[in-house]
Amino acid sequence: MDSAAAAAAMPAFVALLLLSPWPLLGSAQGQFSAGGCTFDDGPGACDYHQDLYDDFEWVHVSAQEPHYLPPEMPQGSYMIVDSSDHDPGEKARLQLPTMKENDTHCIDFSYLLYSQKGLNPGTLNILVRVNKGPLANPIWNVTGFTGREWLRAELAVSTFWPNEYQVIFEAEVSGGRSGYIAIDDIQVLSYPCDKSPHFLRLGDVEVNAGQNATFQCIATGRDAVHNKLWLQRRNGEDIPVAQTKNINHRRFAASFRLQEVTKTDQDLYRCVTQSERGSGVSNFAQLIVREPPRPIAPPQLLGVGPTYLLIQLNANSIIGDGPIILKEVEYRMTSGSWTETHAVNAPTYKLWHLDPDTEYEIRVLLTRPGEGGTGLPGPPLITRTKCAGKTE
Repeated sequence: MDSAAAAAAMPAFVALLLLSPWPLLGSAQGQFSAGGCTFDDGPGACDYHQDLYDDFEWVHVSAQEPHYLPPEMPQGSYMIVDSSDHDPGEKARLQLPTMKENDTHCIDFSYLLYSQKGLNPGTLNILVRVNKGPLANPIWNVTGFTGREWLRAELAVSTFWPNEYQVIFEAEVSGGRSGYIAIDDIQVLSYPCDKSPHFLRLGDVEVNAGQNATFQCIATGRDAVHNKLWLQRRNGEDIPVAQTKNINHRRFAASFRLQEVTKTDQDLYRCVTQSERGSGVSNFAQLIVREPPRPIAPPQLLGVGPTYLLIQLNANSIIGDGPIILKEVEYRMTSGSWTETHAVNAPTYKLWHLDPDTEYEIRVLLTRPGEGGTGLPGPPLITRTKCAGKTE
């Protein structure tokens, strides 16, 4: 039985490894995952796809076919962009297959940016799309002339079930429009990167509106603390690091603060670290912004005397978020400036020791968990006690 027939009788993943033209480098370090490509037979053979909504396409250079490139360009098969054929700012995107592993991945690749006059051919951006969502900003990029020799970089991608992600190589043309951007030998490794730090799972953060929110990202890797760090929002905003702290010689924590958040800040966020050697990106975590609760209706008057008012709180219908952990009644004379607040643990409450024939304003305050969880007072009940000596 030849190798192709043998592979056909085996599970798809095993057959892919047997028939793959990739060199099985580092067998002692681990095995490749599906998704790598040397481009010997073009991107389609590796299930890579051109983005249908970009400005132009990457071009496949084959070692077996003549090409138009200058003789000093590398030999072999790879993907390339000639920036002189396109306008400044135009972009070409090459999409890798979607990854669904519940694990940490390392994506290793070769790249070069070259022009015969040493000018800037453009920028190579690496994007990571999660769960078919928006592209967000690049997690790694390189711009300008890098020479005619291949350079190597790593992407330390951390993802967790049931999430999936897709790596995208984007070539962006510069104003110089002179030169080439090329990529080759993409390897999807099933073990951690050697030069780029990996993030541990990033957890969701819940705060009340108006409070500060803090994400803490923990990464492992040598010399990682010297890398550039930022928190990336799914909509494209990048938030600079507020503080870094070494945990040990291979692990550090980075803190990111969002000031006085509102509902408009509620989104997905992830940690990114970058160096010349590559980049690390965490899973997306959610910022959950809760609105402190406020009663919709004013308290209801149930009974009245010369020195007391009996009210029903009417606290079941609210604007904002629960759960309600504290109910309070706030009251004052309408003609005075003092205010008293009483905690209440029943649907009704009796205000005692009031002045006869006096008008009072009564409101209900509700509180949910967390700092800043007390909402604004609800609508007021304005009522008056009876005259002294008058009975009901």
